[in-house]
Amino acid sequence: MAPHPSQGRLVLSLGAALALAACGNGNERQPQAAAPPPAVTVVKVATADIKPTASFTGRVEAVSKVDLRARVDGFLEKRLFTEGADVKEGDLLFTIEKGLYEAAVDQAKAGIATAEATLKLADIEVGRQTELVQRNVGAQAKLDEVTAKQGEARGNLLAQRATLEKAQLQLSYTDIKAPAAGRIGRANISVGNFVGPASGTLATIVSQDPIYVAFPVTQREMLDVRKGQNTTAPDTYVIYLQLADGSRYKNPGKLNFLDVTVNQGTDTVQVRAAFPNPDRILVDGQLVNVVAELGKGESVLQVPQQAFQVDQSGAFVLVVDKDSKVQVRRVETGRVSGPNLVVLKGLSAGETVITEGIQKVRPGQVVQATEVKPGA
Repeated sequence: MAPHPSQGRLVLSLGAALALAACGNGNERQPQAAAPPPAVTVVKVATADIKPTASFTGRVEAVSKVDLRARVDGFLEKRLFTEGADVKEGDLLFTIEKGLYEAAVDQAKAGIATAEATLKLADIEVGRQTELVQRNVGAQAKLDEVTAKQGEARGNLLAQRATLEKAQLQLSYTDIKAPAAGRIGRANISVGNFVGPASGTLATIVSQDPIYVAFPVTQREMLDVRKGQNTTAPDTYVIYLQLADGSRYKNPGKLNFLDVTVNQGTDTVQVRAAFPNPDRILVDGQLVNVVAELGKGESVLQVPQQAFQVDQSGAFVLVVDKDSKVQVRRVETGRVSGPNLVVLKGLSAGETVITEGIQKVRPGQVVQATEVKPGA
């Protein structure tokens, strides 16, 4: 059966429309946008006053540390302090039973009274015999006898007075007082126990303010310091401490002792500095990092360490010039200063170096730079 003429025309019309649509889609191309310059972070090269420093490992030491001990035997009756509290010199800390020692004092006083009475009688007898001898009615032998007894009575009185002093001294030992100001540790013996000279330490008092820090210095470092003393006054050296959390202790210290002998095992000399410790931050036995800093500094250029790269030719940084283009700059570096490196040659103050985004740029490329302050 032959197709209807109208159906043929419809098929031709659809084919033409599809062909035109296909041609139109091929010709409509979207324009491609240019890629933006890569973003980088830059820091301006700045000058800073850097002071020569040397670091050591030190140990905090109390100026005074006193172990409290019983000097007489007896039962411990009282403890009159709070463990870990500050105490002042002369504060009463422990008491030992007094009864036995008070009785010894009373007995010594009685002995003195008896000795005084005996001496008084001997003095009277010597006076009487002396008068009889002078009148030629008494024997010299009798005078000699009573004079000897007078000397014996005087010696006995001196012995009784010494016994009293000893008894009073032992009685005073029943009150254990703080010989120095500081912080007292825990009590090692409880109240009610029998104590004496062999009982060991009852408690320990550690002074708090000021406090020492001792640290070893090698012979090489000591020689460097002594060579520099021709141009640098010793009092310009300041000692700082770095605590365990990385922060710097706010109070600087001063050197006050240099040991007279060298440790032959380590070839070091023990050095000590004194620090104020009003807030009790430093504790006896604590480990700290000691930084010896020269008071007079020098002006140098410094750049964050993350800006530096190293290849076969040495160290270099990427600089962004006034046209926002990247340049390679060879540099000569010095010592480390915190998060920065000192630049000896190759850069000038005010230039900008890339610190972040280094891996996505190349020399001569235009970049979009965002400046941050050093240390941010």
